[in-house]
Amino acid sequence: MNFAKKLTVAVMSLAFVCTVAIAPAMAEKPVVGLVMKSLANEFFKTMEEGARKFAKEDGTFILIPVGMNSETDIDTQVSAMENFIAQKVDLIVVAPADSVGMTIPVKKAIDAGITVVNFDVTLNKKALKTAGLPQDFLFVGPDNADGAEIVGDYLGKTLGKGAKVIIIEGNPGADNAQQRKAGFMRSIEKYNLDLLTSRTAHWETEEANTLMTNLLTMHPDVQGVMCANDSMVLGVEKAIAAAGMTGKIQIVGFDNIGAVQELIKQGTCLATIDQFGPEMAANAIKIGFRIVGGEKLSGWQKTPIKLVTKADL
Repeated sequence: MNFAKKLTVAVMSLAFVCTVAIAPAMAEKPVVGLVMKSLANEFFKTMEEGARKFAKEDGTFILIPVGMNSETDIDTQVSAMENFIAQKVDLIVVAPADSVGMTIPVKKAIDAGITVVNFDVTLNKKALKTAGLPQDFLFVGPDNADGAEIVGDYLGKTLGKGAKVIIIEGNPGADNAQQRKAGFMRSIEKYNLDLLTSRTAHWETEEANTLMTNLLTMHPDVQGVMCANDSMVLGVEKAIAAAGMTGKIQIVGFDNIGAVQELIKQGTCLATIDQFGPEMAANAIKIGFRIVGGEKLSGWQKTPIKLVTKADL
């Protein structure tokens, strides 16, 4: 039997989910399961592209990427983890949609003898302890609070002390959303900004658009908006444009997706943070194979961040 017959991958394109039937013991190469968040988000699309490129260039392993249908679709992530456990893959790298909810599936995978690397969004420390995992469980990812503070500071310097601002938060269940809000709050305190409100749009463009449309009615004097990711920047920018307020309100984001780069060039978005998404999953896979090879790694393996403004594009 040739290798192609040993590996069957059924892709549900509508939900961006891969269901895998594989016998790793028969496979010629180790198998890596990549569990991402919403592939409707351009950031995770570029992450998947970067991981696929790395797998192709490396050539030593089989990559099976799985994404969610939306940012709050944690059930798909749990199902993906259970599927990878059942198929006995060699390595799982996971970006949790919910920092608490994904600890149990991670523990199940580890108990099944599978190496797991947590990347992008850190698992909750209390939940890790409750699940019987070390609180310094390996995390590969950026300093989300620092990144939000950097771009928040840039907004603060641009608007000046006392400016009226709004925070559009990510999914409250995700640690990176909590950290980014904390970073924005540091900037608000530092520049004595007037926080009108802080509301979640769960990372989603359309939800951010609806939310911002309503907030503009409630707070027409807002001068700046801090968005916890760039997908929400897109929704916020559309709401501001629809209200005829383009140029009157400054927007900052986080992720450096292509669509927001264009807004920055046009001057309708002030800045964002690049966390180098195309390389992030690849870095997590590399570190995972170091663990498979016998290294004992724990704690935080930091990945870079960078402020991106019009001058950088």
